[in-house]
Amino acid sequence: MSLKILYVTHEMDPYASLTDISKMARQLPEHMQDEGMEVRVFMPRYGKINERKHRLHEVIRLSGINIPVADEDNPMIIKVASLPIAKIQIYFLDNEDFFHRKAYLHDENQEFFSDNDHRTLFFNKGVIEIATKLGWEPDIIHIMGWMGNLIPYYARTQYKNEPVFKNAKIVFNTYGNDFTNPIGEKYAQNGHIDSEMPDFLNLNNPNCQDLYKIGVTYADAVINSSNGNMQELTDYIKTLEKPVLHCAFTEENESEYIESTKNFYKEILQ
Repeated sequence: MSLKILYVTHEMDPYASLTDISKMARQLPEHMQDEGMEVRVFMPRYGKINERKHRLHEVIRLSGINIPVADEDNPMIIKVASLPIAKIQIYFLDNEDFFHRKAYLHDENQEFFSDNDHRTLFFNKGVIEIATKLGWEPDIIHIMGWMGNLIPYYARTQYKNEPVFKNAKIVFNTYGNDFTNPIGEKYAQNGHIDSEMPDFLNLNNPNCQDLYKIGVTYADAVINSSNGNMQELTDYIKTLEKPVLHCAFTEENESEYIESTKNFYKEILQ
């Protein structure tokens, strides 16, 4: 099975290692490429990522798009690097205001950045825009973690006729409860969500569980790697009438996880 797979993640070893998602986001693309699949990865270009060390360079033809968040247009710069050994192309979405600080998601007092909602919206909308401009149409779009929560929504509503999304299957991967505080008011308004969402989806000051619920609602399939203590999300996933793979990712069962995911891709494409 030769597929084109786009992975979207807000962390990936060795560039940003915040939770076990970073390991999953590194190992899964590597194994899929080793099996002959064509792989790309999108992630944020945090300020802590050393551009010289990791040999990032700007992709001029993909840069220069303005991403609207709230009432401002935010210029997006695209940089690319090759994952060591695997030679997988990693596309980094960059913006001076959102990602040049020398931190990931928390300040020096371990407080969640007050603009993480805007950073998240920029990343979601940026992924959509760069995917349409790249000229590469994946069979699978695999989104890992809470930060990509609106990508399935945008792809299945406002951008549903774009070739890159029209023929792709979107997989949303839940993994752990990374934060408990609400991420920001006016999330829907600031993200220019112009289609009605079901009432049970909270877009007014959503927390991590709320963001996951948005992602799994609009995805074509769900991989439930871990929900932490998010019982409401666990119960909600059980009600979904779409393919769901329950498989935790740990160092002990890495091979099982990768094989199960590969078979899951086959299932949803059939």
